[in-house]
Amino acid sequence: MTTLAPTLAIINARLLDPASDYDGLGSVLIEDGRIVRVIHGTAPDLAADQIIDANGLCLSPGLIDIRVKTGEPGAEPRETLKSASLAAAAGGVTTIVVQPDTDPAIDDPAVIEFIQRRGAALNLVNVRAAGAATKALDGQRMAEIGLMDEAGALYFTDVDKVIVNSRTLQRVMSYAAAFNALIACRPSDPWLTEGAVAASGELATRLGLSGSPAIAERIGLERDLALVEQTGARFLVDQISTEGALETLARARAKGLEVAVSVSINHLCFNEVDIGDYRTFYRIDPPLRSEADRQALIEAVREGLIDVITSAHTPAPAEDKRRPFAEAAPGAIGLETLLPAALTLHHEDGLDLLDVLRPLTQGPAALLGLDAGVLAEGAPADLILFDPGAPIIVDADALHSKSKNSPFDGRRLQGKVVSTWVAGRKVH
Repeated sequence: MTTLAPTLAIINARLLDPASDYDGLGSVLIEDGRIVRVIHGTAPDLAADQIIDANGLCLSPGLIDIRVKTGEPGAEPRETLKSASLAAAAGGVTTIVVQPDTDPAIDDPAVIEFIQRRGAALNLVNVRAAGAATKALDGQRMAEIGLMDEAGALYFTDVDKVIVNSRTLQRVMSYAAAFNALIACRPSDPWLTEGAVAASGELATRLGLSGSPAIAERIGLERDLALVEQTGARFLVDQISTEGALETLARARAKGLEVAVSVSINHLCFNEVDIGDYRTFYRIDPPLRSEADRQALIEAVREGLIDVITSAHTPAPAEDKRRPFAEAAPGAIGLETLLPAALTLHHEDGLDLLDVLRPLTQGPAALLGLDAGVLAEGAPADLILFDPGAPIIVDADALHSKSKNSPFDGRRLQGKVVSTWVAGRKVH
């Protein structure tokens, strides 16, 4: 005897689907972990085992965060896959892509498979991995990209480390291009940024901090894009942070290069002034830039030039943050605050909700070839129900991450995740 899977209907929601540009009243019917029907407008009487009345709250695809650092394997006190997954579920993030700078590094198929098995066993959110571009992220020896691609790696990167050796990067790109794998690099000239902890300028000089000039990002990007043009590789510019680099990117796209770009939520919400008198929770890499750079990045999101917004989730325990600014570990947690932080672009900068959600859902899904990020029949029921106007005050101590290094701690935001579903299962 066949047992029918229970069905779930979410009715009377404000559907937000960037893939179809639909923003309006609607309902969704879910069965066997997938969306089986999307209704625009007033729903007819739907027959389902469970019916949830959204009462006008927003229903959108779950967020996809392609740049999440954890401490597992190797540094579990900082963050585990479980704590990161709990934070993601609470933040409406239904898919996370773990970065390969673990210990050991994710530079062979066995570690890719470990991450995926561990994530599946947790049964919370979708846990995927990016593979290292070079062995042990040493920037010299190409990693087993082909085998990791077969094992399920979504893209390849040395994370925060610049592959200084151009010949090595050329080999990585050429090899990856043979099977259309995606390579991601942080654009930077390491000689100009060596020892830098803040953006170059009057503030860094006054505080006595070593500065990273904006031109370093542009120079690094020019080198990377020249290699993209020569090899034909698919390429992701990882965490762009300056107006000048945006201009370089626009020229490359005008030449027909297949280049995507991501930006961290931190660079959309903060600027260099936020470091104040050495506030280490704002010690970010790349460093927080000028207000002009921040505004240029926001306009790039508005115009659809940014493919992906990431949390750049980088957990660091208190003992690594409560140090002199130049010695503090860079990075900030962001999984649980990603949605309300992104909604500041809507509330404060006037961006349309669909334009805010697109680089958080459809954009990363399309870039990585994921069957997600849309409200459509047949798509996985990875969904979030949220109230975009609900006021919240971020309390870092109450966040699910094991580390509490949030630059949003104490900040008033708008946007509250009410429920999160992954494959039709409520995980928050």
